[in-house]
Amino acid sequence: MIKDNVISNNVQNIEISGIRKFFNKVVNYPDAISLTLGQPDFNVPEKIKEAMIQAINENKTTYTSNAGIVELREEISKYLKTQHINYDKDEICITIGGSEGLMDVFAALLNPSDKVLIPTPAYPAYESCVKLIGGEVVNYNLNEDFSINFKELENLINKEKPKVIVVSYPCNPTGAILSGEDNNKLHKIIKNNEIIVISDEMYSSLCFEDQYYSIAQFDDIRDKVIAVGGFSKMFSMTGLRIGYVCAVERFMNAIMKVHQYNVSCAASIVQWAACEGFKSCMEDVEYMRREFIRRRDYLYNRFIKMGFESNVPMGAFYMFPAIKKFNMKSEEFCERLLKEAGVAAVPGSAFGIGGEGYMRISYAYSMEQLKEASDRIEEFIKKLK
Repeated sequence: MIKDNVISNNVQNIEISGIRKFFNKVVNYPDAISLTLGQPDFNVPEKIKEAMIQAINENKTTYTSNAGIVELREEISKYLKTQHINYDKDEICITIGGSEGLMDVFAALLNPSDKVLIPTPAYPAYESCVKLIGGEVVNYNLNEDFSINFKELENLINKEKPKVIVVSYPCNPTGAILSGEDNNKLHKIIKNNEIIVISDEMYSSLCFEDQYYSIAQFDDIRDKVIAVGGFSKMFSMTGLRIGYVCAVERFMNAIMKVHQYNVSCAASIVQWAACEGFKSCMEDVEYMRREFIRRRDYLYNRFIKMGFESNVPMGAFYMFPAIKKFNMKSEEFCERLLKEAGVAAVPGSAFGIGGEGYMRISYAYSMEQLKEASDRIEEFIKKLK
């Protein structure tokens, strides 16, 4: 007889993502509009599809090198330089989405009980990855506009002596971006402390400001920074699972060990497809960015008119309005919104303790769906009042 405690304690100590949890509930409400997932409603650009088909027809279906095809790594390197981020092809590893990239990095860095600073609210995978590996999560709070609270951050670094800090801009779930001033403040802290930064750059192509800021832009702390990015949002390739990690040799050697024994390499045909994306589809990326800005403006104005309090999202495709005035926990509010109004949103509590009192709305959906969902939410709010 197998004992009851066969499942790893680390696995038992994490829960299914709150995002997926609410998405899965929508099937019970066939008329509901789901604004839960970060899934762009745009199709994969045609040139990317054609490149993938061509790769199949040319039998480019064998293993690639563990790091990925040179052609794609060179394209990523060139693209990052347009954002003033300097990594050459040998400092880039192609992964099966940003998710694998994050797990590889955490696994390469963390020993049991190593402390990791993670913002709250934040994408829930950060905490779960750290817990799976046996690290210790230390949350750092954000300001009301979801920028970094540097006073608290410095105090935590001095007190907790963390090994790693996670930074995520443009941010899921808040839509906040890193300002130039805050980027300089963060640089100073990293330079003056023994700490490694994991910078999640998944939404870098969806920054709505003209200037994009990243901690990975500082060459003098390259030996302390690891950047994770991908193409799920950039090229609307969510189900094709393709991402990348950028790091100096010392880190990359360790990350490659995890990546090699975990997956060997990312899917060959998808690598060739992403490569073509850089060559032929950057206009598609800009079109999607403009459309997300248009949807953001519509949704933000509707929510403000309804009486919600919200920051203007400056990147990604999420809005994070406050629901505190309705005197309900975020889970209860979103449950009622789904049952009574037929709109699915993600409770802010799914993103950590700092997310309580908010809900996440994804506007990676058509304008028609956003309009109908806004109408339903407005009627729901009137009944609450």
